[in-house]
Amino acid sequence: MASEYGLKRHFNGEAARLLGGMVHAVHPAFDVEGYAAEVEQRIPGKELKDRVLVLTEGLRARLPEDYPAAVAVLVSILGDELAEGEGMFNTSWFLMPVARFVEEYGRDHPEVSLDAIEEITRRHTGEYAIRPFVEAHPAVTMERVARWAHSPSHNVRRLASEGVRPRLPWARTLDVFVKDPRPVLEILEPLRSDPSEYVRKSVANNLNDISKDNPDLALATALRWLEESPAPETTWIVKHALRTLVKKGDQRALAVLGASGGEFVQVSGLSVTPGAVTVGDTVAIGFTVENTDERAHSVTVDYVVHHVRKNGRSIPKVFKLTTLELAAGERRTVQKTHALKEVQTRRYYPGEHAVDIQVNGLVKATERFGLRT
Repeated sequence: MASEYGLKRHFNGEAARLLGGMVHAVHPAFDVEGYAAEVEQRIPGKELKDRVLVLTEGLRARLPEDYPAAVAVLVSILGDELAEGEGMFNTSWFLMPVARFVEEYGRDHPEVSLDAIEEITRRHTGEYAIRPFVEAHPAVTMERVARWAHSPSHNVRRLASEGVRPRLPWARTLDVFVKDPRPVLEILEPLRSDPSEYVRKSVANNLNDISKDNPDLALATALRWLEESPAPETTWIVKHALRTLVKKGDQRALAVLGASGGEFVQVSGLSVTPGAVTVGDTVAIGFTVENTDERAHSVTVDYVVHHVRKNGRSIPKVFKLTTLELAAGERRTVQKTHALKEVQTRRYYPGEHAVDIQVNGLVKATERFGLRT
C-alpha cells in the first residue's frame, strides 16, 4: 500500500481538475476551475484524509442536492473495472473523494449507497466507505456483504473481506467485530481458498486482525480451514494470518504452521557487528543454530531489535528471518544484515539496542550494539 505521505501529495488543484473534468463531461453544470481553485486554497497544511475531504466537500457543493442523483453522476464516471494486479492507489487513486462522498453523505440512503460502493470498489476501493454502514445499518449491510463474498468479481469479493476487517489501517476500529468476530468469520468462509491473490491477502489480514483480540477463535478457525480445505491457497492464507501470533511466540500458532522442537534448538556464536554505529549504517548479524534432538524439526527463526525510544525505554520489533528444516543433530549458520534507516513509522534514538534471536518464539541468544545519532 502506498504511504499516506506519498498519496497526500497528489490531492491538490490538479487532482481537482482531473476529477472535475470527468464530472463535467457528464454533468456540464459542474464548475471545474472553481472547484480546483477552492481545493488549492483549502489544502495547505492538511494531511491525506483532510485533503480528500476537501475534494469531497467541493463535489458535494457542485453536484445535485438530491443525493441519489448526485451519486449517480459520480458512478457514471468510474470507467472500466480494475484487472487483477492493478493497484487502486496508483491506477485510480483520484477516485478516493468519490468513495468518501458516499461515506460522508450516503448514510440515509443505504441501498443506493451500497450499490454505489460495489461499483466504486470495482475501480478503486470501498473498504473505508462501507464502515459507517456496518455501524448504522448492520442487517442490510452484512446481508449485502455476504452476497459480495460470492461475486464473480475479485474486487467485490475482496471488499467483502476488507470492508469488515475489525482493525483496518487508516480507518476507525469496528468495535462490534473486535468484541464478536463471528459475523466476520461467516463472511470469510467462502473466501478461504479464493483463487485471487488480491482476495487472499485481505482474508489473511482480516484473520490476523481477529487474532489480535480473539486468538483462540482465530487459531481454531485456521486449524479447521487447513483440515477442511487442504489447498495451497488456504495454507498461504493461514500462514500470513497467524503472523502476529507467531511473532509473539505463540506456540499454538507455530504448531498449526508445522513448526516444532524449538526447545531442542540451541543458538551459539551470536555476533552483531560493528558494535557501535550511527543512523544510516548497517549491522551484520551472524549465529549458528543446532538441533540437539534425535528427531528432525521445522523451526521458524526471527530476530528482535529492541529500539530505544526518546524516553530511554526500549520497544521490541520482530523481523522475519528464515524457516529451517533441521535434521537430527544438524548445525546451520545464519547471517543477516540489518539497515538502521529511519522510516516514516520508526525514528532512532541513541543508546544500547539489544538484538534477540528467537526460535519458534523462544529467545535463544541476545547481543547488543550501541547507536549514535
